[in-house]
Amino acid sequence: MSNDQYYGGQPYDPYANGNGNGQQSQQGADVTQTWEGQTWDTQYQPAVTYEQVQAARAQPPVSYGGQEAAYQQEQQPYPPYAPEPDSYGSHGSYGNGAPAAYYAEPQPQPQPHSAEAPAPEPAPAPAAAVPAPAAEAGPAYSSPTTSGNTRITDAQRARAEGRSPIIDPGMRPAALTAVLGLLLAGGAALGSYGLLVPLVLLQGLTAAGWFRLNGMWPARQGIALAFAGGLAADAALLATGREHAAAAILGTLGVWVLLCLVLQLRSHADPDERMYGLMATVASAALTVIATGLLGADPDAVVVGGIAVAAAVLARALPLPGPVSLVGALLASAGAGIAAGGLTGLGASGALLGLGAGVCALVGLRAAAYDYPSRFVHMTAGVALPLTAAAPAVYLLGRALV
Repeated sequence: MSNDQYYGGQPYDPYANGNGNGQQSQQGADVTQTWEGQTWDTQYQPAVTYEQVQAARAQPPVSYGGQEAAYQQEQQPYPPYAPEPDSYGSHGSYGNGAPAAYYAEPQPQPQPHSAEAPAPEPAPAPAAAVPAPAAEAGPAYSSPTTSGNTRITDAQRARAEGRSPIIDPGMRPAALTAVLGLLLAGGAALGSYGLLVPLVLLQGLTAAGWFRLNGMWPARQGIALAFAGGLAADAALLATGREHAAAAILGTLGVWVLLCLVLQLRSHADPDERMYGLMATVASAALTVIATGLLGADPDAVVVGGIAVAAAVLARALPLPGPVSLVGALLASAGAGIAAGGLTGLGASGALLGLGAGVCALVGLRAAAYDYPSRFVHMTAGVALPLTAAAPAVYLLGRALV
């Protein structure tokens, strides 16, 4: 059987699968050649001599000097080198029907070459940085940002500059405290419901001022919870009467502490922030509920206590040295207690009640002045805390002296 019959009567093509893109399938004795993918034109092949291939190999390698350069790759397929026809066949075959190129050794492909990239020009030297003008005298503080560069607090600035973080509210909050104390005294003279209106105002200022004093603002949920505790204590005391004032106040306080604990446990904040919020909420609710003691105290004691607190804060706000201002405030509260006691029938015992209310008022005033407070703290906590802190003294001393 001849080779032509073995290959189905078709001449063998040595380049059918040379690039790996062709496929051959045999069905019986027929061989069908198919092409898939991209290929080149096989009809035209440029003739390249052996000397050209050797010259392309002898070219030196291109050095780019460490710089990236674009180059264009040129590929030219070359057919294998075909020897001259010999005596075995007139058409370059070896007598078996296969072309002479089938037995020729494959020639290596030439290496791609590209033009050498030009050397880059040296970059100009950067201009010298111009120094920024010196800032004016005084420390510069950055504004609050969300990228971690937070502004220092006023209290930290005061400590860094050697100043005291304790700032008293001043005369304007003291005047408001005096007005509110007189309103409480006048409301107590009218009756329980006359006292309720200024008392609710005092409880609202206490709840808002304590949260702002602790740096927690806005804290609408905590303020509303503390204020609701004060209203609940007022309602419980009005429902049970003054004789059961202690039970109404302590019972409401216990329920509200438990409620604050439950609400803070449901918070998704960090443990430290959760504990800090719990303490602030419980303290604010406790102060607001304690202020209800003015509603449960004797009306004459409320009149004396309100006037004594008004005198103490006004004397403390005067521009006097610290010890002198403190002694003057205590003497003013005792004198106001004597004067108010003469109007209400307490007599000289009103001095003791006025002195006790004045001491508690100065403690509340000191708390409102701590840690470099803002103007808002002065107008809320600075107004309410002297009267709120004096409520237990008014209630206990009033029951003891009347």
